[in-house]
Amino acid sequence: MQKRPSNSYFYFTRKERNGAILLLLIILIMTIIPFFYSLVFKEKLINVPGIENELAILRTKQTDSVKKFYRKNFDEENDHNYDQYSETKYQQKNIRAELFYFDPNIISSDDWRRLGLREKTINTILNFISKGGKFRQPDDIKKIWGLHEDEIQRLMPYVRIASNNPPAENSKPLPVFFKYDQKRSLETVDINVADTTALIRLPGIGPKLSSRIINFRDRLGGFYNIEQVSETFGLHDSVFQKIKPLFQLHDKNIRQLNINTASQEELKQHPYIRYNLAKLIIQYRAQHGNFAAISEIKKIMTVTDDLYDKLSPYLTIN
Repeated sequence: MQKRPSNSYFYFTRKERNGAILLLLIILIMTIIPFFYSLVFKEKLINVPGIENELAILRTKQTDSVKKFYRKNFDEENDHNYDQYSETKYQQKNIRAELFYFDPNIISSDDWRRLGLREKTINTILNFISKGGKFRQPDDIKKIWGLHEDEIQRLMPYVRIASNNPPAENSKPLPVFFKYDQKRSLETVDINVADTTALIRLPGIGPKLSSRIINFRDRLGGFYNIEQVSETFGLHDSVFQKIKPLFQLHDKNIRQLNINTASQEELKQHPYIRYNLAKLIIQYRAQHGNFAAISEIKKIMTVTDDLYDKLSPYLTIN
């Protein structure tokens, strides 16, 4: 047996050197094999039918759970999303409000309560008037501290401030304070052809709401049912119920989307489709070919019966 030199700690015998080299070669081969394997053997992708639909449903459920204390609203006018509390403190009280024409300079605290204002806001107004303050134009109610935006939009059309100018001789004074009579004669409007000027004339509809209604109508492609107007962002049901009898729907020329040719970008612009459903329609079309009938869209898992009933008038396959 060959004796290891005593003067060196790094001396290897021939067998030890061969063994070390062999071990290094094995390690190098094991390191390289995975890279060659991926090049030689291609991984086969398995397409599970309906997997995209299931994933879309899971994403929707996840979003709902994350938004437990918040809800997402879409501002049709500004075309962006923003978060807001699902219930504000002043909405939780469920104040019952009555609408009538009024002069904010002379009405009493009881009249303000009938209009649906809270005690703190009423006290602010009365304190302002008692110190010599005066409302000179309807826009001045926007300066009331504690008056919310939706209350301003609701009350503005009913503000009637008496003129400081003396009345002309033989002229009858205009009423400053009287109840709104829903049966009074007002001009009706065709909701599919009306412009913002016609909508502003309606009680409770200001410039912002009229623009939102027109914007929502244009994005839909026209209304096929008057009830759809109530879906306009920021339009309270109490206001809608008052103006609903003034709406007509003679022109039902609906703009339709061809789901066999429309791009994802075109589809997602529709308020009833949005991005997720637009993507699923494109994927379904790529996997199964063109839709033979509009009803085939119900094969997409996220399309419920209610959504189909709302959406189908806006779809075509021709």
